[in-house]
Amino acid sequence: MNHTKEEVLNHLTQDLYCRLGVSTIEGVGVFAIRPIAKGIYPLRSWLPRDEVRVEFADLKTLHPSIRKQIDMFCFVNHEEKYADVPCVGLNAMNISIYLNHSKMPNLAFDDQGELVALRNIKAGEELFIDYDESFGDVHIF
Repeated sequence: MNHTKEEVLNHLTQDLYCRLGVSTIEGVGVFAIRPIAKGIYPLRSWLPRDEVRVEFADLKTLHPSIRKQIDMFCFVNHEEKYADVPCVGLNAMNISIYLNHSKMPNLAFDDQGELVALRNIKAGEELFIDYDESFGDVHIF
């Protein structure tokens, strides 16, 4: 989908709140580049959020390093033996996959599956979600 200059400028003005950076928690994290008010959707993207379910049997043919990427960056259900892979592939991803886990998150998924700020977030602050609440997992770090 092509966008006009006005649409791009509007997106930059209205929707751009975050950047990737080095996290003190783990590896790469997502950080606020400007204040984010409670109720804002700071990670809106023009990328489609659709995913394709791929069974483990199909993933076995992939190079081990690619399977590792899928395990790290996609939702993987080990019990039912599948992974949900973004329809845009793994070369173009929404930065939300770099959100780190916290039991005191500042973001959560709303009823439509979009990430919303739970409280006011300061510029420079790292953004977090609760993996357990978001994905029905139990994480002990």
